Amino acid sequence: MYKKLIRPILFKIDPETVHNITFWLIKFLHYLPGFGLIMRSYYEINNPKLNREVFGLKFKNPIGLAAGFDKDAKLFNELSNFGFGFIEIGTVTPKPQIGNSRKRLFRLKEDSGLINRMGFNNEGVDNAINKLKRNRKILIGGNIGKNSSTANNKAINDYLYCFEKLFPYVDYFVINVSSPNTPNLRDLQLKIPLTTILNKLQLFNNQKQKRKPILIKISPDLNKNQLIDIIEIVKTTKIDGIIATNTTLDRNGLKSSKKNQSGGLSGIPLKNKSTEIIKFLSKKSNKDFPIIGVGGVHSFEDAIEKINAGADLIQLYTGFIYEGPSIVKKINESLIKKLS
Repeated sequence: MYKKLIRPILFKIDPETVHNITFWLIKFLHYLPGFGLIMRSYYEINNPKLNREVFGLKFKNPIGLAAGFDKDAKLFNELSNFGFGFIEIGTVTPKPQIGNSRKRLFRLKEDSGLINRMGFNNEGVDNAINKLKRNRKILIGGNIGKNSSTANNKAINDYLYCFEKLFPYVDYFVINVSSPNTPNLRDLQLKIPLTTILNKLQLFNNQKQKRKPILIKISPDLNKNQLIDIIEIVKTTKIDGIIATNTTLDRNGLKSSKKNQSGGLSGIPLKNKSTEIIKFLSKKSNKDFPIIGVGGVHSFEDAIEKINAGADLIQLYTGFIYEGPSIVKKINESLIKKLS
């Protein structure tokens, strides 16, 4: 129904406008008595075969919603009713920022992809916290970044600020140093600045009565030497894992007329690239740390490719938009059959 009836209508409208309308509609429908219960009864699958324990956290299933979809933690309770095992909010920054000017989100229908140059548009970490206080025991990741006005040599202050503010309200943290849409942000992936940031976050983390897992989200455009550096950084800083990957600047093989739009590319065109990076990291590290695989997951086959490559958990974003909400249920049902 979604792909044949609903998606063709939605895809005639500007994608950012559709996103906002969809958020409003989902929120409105959940005000109706019993609507959330109906959604959970259809989409949610509770089966012990789907349970995972990764970096000390218990996930009811391995399929999560990637950061960027619910930036400001406005809809995580409602979105969890689609069967996700966890939801990652953000990227949030210390101060609110409007991001880049519109139009900044583009569908590449011929390629089943998206290009975005949003630029960390969000209402700030304090606003997100006010929403997270209403959490119904959903496992939440907090994806944090720096404000675009903050120089790289002071970026650690922004990450520490968000980390401290969000600490009571999220289950794990993701350090976003890999978005292509904030000028010079990816320079923070280099060995010295990234090690400095992670060591300082770990110092603060380890002072807590109970520390929380820290992961870094990396670019799919890193070369093999840079990926080896990332492995060394994870080991030396003793952070808990990697999210592979963020969006790509690569445009090879695209058919869409919108392929030359600036920004990060996600969806099917990213699938193989992110899977190869997962495989490389897993093999070179001897599976020394957990990996969350994201990029081009539009089906169970795509998800299992990433799991076989070394991913412990999977996240969706573009696949959720193209395939519709039933994709989570379909993947989980197929995982149960495969494990039977």
